[in-house]
Amino acid sequence: MFVFAASDKGGTGRSVTSANIAFHRALAGDDVCYLDFDFGSPSAAAVFDVPWAMSGVNQGGLHSYLQGQVHEPVRIDVWTHSESRALRQRPAASGDLVLLPGDRGGGEFAVGNDSLIRCTDLFLRLHSEFDVVLVDLSSGRSYAVDLALQATARPEMHGVGARWLVHHRWTRQHVIAASEFAFGPRGILSGGLARGHDAEELRGNIRFVRAAVPDPETLPWSLAPPAQSAWMHMCDRELPQLAADRGVGRRAMLGSVPLDPVLQWREQLITDEDVLGSQVAGPQTLKAFQDLAGKLTDAWEMP
Repeated sequence: MFVFAASDKGGTGRSVTSANIAFHRALAGDDVCYLDFDFGSPSAAAVFDVPWAMSGVNQGGLHSYLQGQVHEPVRIDVWTHSESRALRQRPAASGDLVLLPGDRGGGEFAVGNDSLIRCTDLFLRLHSEFDVVLVDLSSGRSYAVDLALQATARPEMHGVGARWLVHHRWTRQHVIAASEFAFGPRGILSGGLARGHDAEELRGNIRFVRAAVPDPETLPWSLAPPAQSAWMHMCDRELPQLAADRGVGRRAMLGSVPLDPVLQWREQLITDEDVLGSQVAGPQTLKAFQDLAGKLTDAWEMP
């Protein structure tokens, strides 16, 4: 199964949510590969706490591979190389958790036929090796998104399950942007159709993830002055209707992640230790990531 993590804007929690989904799938026993296709800012290793690759690797990353400079991209075994205390002792029943980083300072690049062939070949090899391949794409209508659409449309990729998660924050602007990014004139759906995807199949494989969702009834929001509280509740009532009108509503949503201070201050994997030990993260956040990881296979019905 391929899962492409996309967003129209930066700062949506796309990478940290994707990394946590990958982590929890590996904990459940799946062999998981995480591709850092955020070409302009390849920093997924920071979420996995791999210090020497936090802004990409010096050579041999995905940029180098896709541009034909190396025959194989660098692979990082997260269980072995992470400095996170929770990851250093790999659970006995866990699957592999492998990161393919980008190149440090690599930047966005135009997609040519050679890059497309290398990308498709890599996808097919990873498909045969891993249960879940999660591809973290650059935000916006990027070369990375275009490359993913082109590669998954190729005949060799037919029969390889590919799902799209569009991440957005729970604000009016982000809901509108996420809808346009998925279904607008130059969005995922129209871009996929132009490259040979089936419209109904592709639309059925797009879901949305809401990030940083506040609850007006919980602290600190519940202590707001009356005027602020009334305004927050009004917005909280209006946003679901906007999302439904825009095709980003509950039926098209895979799940949501609550607003958690730890994720605002440090994008990281949320573990049992963070909730039960140091208590820096809330149990609702841990459960949200676990639910999202499960729903990749358990709750992917047509909207």
